[in-house]
Amino acid sequence: MALIACGQFSATNDVLANLKICRSLAARAAAAGAKALFLPEASDYISSSPAEGLTLLPQSTTLFLPGLCLAASTHSLSIIAGIHAPSSSPDLVRNTLVYISTTGLVSHSYNKLHLFDITLPSLTLRESASTEAGSSITPPIATPFGRLGLQICFDLRFPETARALVNQGAEILAYPSAFTVPTGRAHWEVLLRARAVEGQCYVVAAAQGGRHNEKRVSWGGAMVVSPWGEVLGRCKEGEEAGEPEICLAEVDLGLVHRVRVECPLRRRTDVYAEL
Repeated sequence: MALIACGQFSATNDVLANLKICRSLAARAAAAGAKALFLPEASDYISSSPAEGLTLLPQSTTLFLPGLCLAASTHSLSIIAGIHAPSSSPDLVRNTLVYISTTGLVSHSYNKLHLFDITLPSLTLRESASTEAGSSITPPIATPFGRLGLQICFDLRFPETARALVNQGAEILAYPSAFTVPTGRAHWEVLLRARAVEGQCYVVAAAQGGRHNEKRVSWGGAMVVSPWGEVLGRCKEGEEAGEPEICLAEVDLGLVHRVRVECPLRRRTDVYAEL
């Protein structure tokens, strides 16, 4: 059994202010006895435009990430956080998830595969205009609380990548996110619970929640889901989201094993090949 913390806050374009919040959440998680803290997608900053984002990127690299690493080592806490990272193009960034060990070192990272391009009556977002898509799945990471598979936000809508990670041994899937309000209200919880049930694994979804700027608001609702699809802990959602908070949950790898034994999912790959 291992206690983990799932965090939520509303990042802005103030990188140092965001770092202060994340370090506060790390202190709260450690004080509660958690072994790991999961932080949202884009914890370093959410900008009002791609151009502004590029100007903030150096602060993420030189200030935000080292600050998180210091928090991890100070509290002997694993930290899993979404950040922006340099890409192969000077006009783009990478939407990246990093795993920081209890010694304060970034040991693994993952670049978001599926980019979020959407047009709504009240909002247009084209992540591909500012972000370089990832090109591979990071194999599950051996951690003190289980084998962890890394995904980010819009990846949640693609069960194929979750299945690939589970097939490689993942016992926990991370989905740090910044869901919009309309999509969050409609699909956030049901998708998270579906990935947990399908994969017979824990799902940990740290989330952005509340207003970031005049243009953008996130749904919130950070949560931890068990391999049986039960919501073990959650943060506020919708209009109530915004204040920094954590929810706590116990990860029991024995439950992962029991669910997989008691409800075996035998795939008819011979039939699939014909489709």
